[in-house]
Amino acid sequence: MKNPAVFERWAAETPDDGFVFAIKGGRFITHNLKLRNCDTALGNFFASGILALGKKTGPFLWQLPASYRFDAERMDTFMRKLPRNSRDAEAVALRHDERLRRGALVDAAEVVDYRHAFEVRHLSYFCDEFYDVLRRNNCGLVIADTAGKFGYAEEVTADFVYVRLHGSSALYASDYTDEELAAWAAKLKAWGRNGCDAYVYFDNDAKVHAPHNAMQLADLIGLS
Repeated sequence: MKNPAVFERWAAETPDDGFVFAIKGGRFITHNLKLRNCDTALGNFFASGILALGKKTGPFLWQLPASYRFDAERMDTFMRKLPRNSRDAEAVALRHDERLRRGALVDAAEVVDYRHAFEVRHLSYFCDEFYDVLRRNNCGLVIADTAGKFGYAEEVTADFVYVRLHGSSALYASDYTDEELAAWAAKLKAWGRNGCDAYVYFDNDAKVHAPHNAMQLADLIGLS
């Protein structure tokens, strides 16, 4: 786990105009505790320095392991615990314990809203009941291209869209073609017309395709 000094340095050294960090939820919470009995763990996570990011706080990604099935009560209970802004996160951070040996930060740099998205892999999650839980809590379903290894859906469940492109033909390794990127650009423009903010992350970095694909996509949607 990082410490407040690291987050403060990141906030100071990155651009002020439009730059946000994507923050991945703690693996201890998602994989070890499996989202249960995690009040203290959430306190440690949010007190670790995240509150220093201020307006550079992007969406939180909660990636669940492929090994456990959908449980509506578990998911709804966890989503209700998540802070929806930095003031809520201050209250969560106060529940940290002594395991934060390199310091705790419980005062937010500024008041900002938070967004949360869930990347799920067990096929039992790809159902209307889960989408309804996400909608009730205004949480996003991560649209994850995993070269067919895991389930896939383009269900929009919040006021934003979160896309992770792990590779279309080889997980973490394949290069997206011009045609594939054009298709993603068309989807992003459509989501934007429907009022959704969109966050797109390339994770096909095993052969260093990710930065090049990201620049290509940015050009296609007019961001370069």
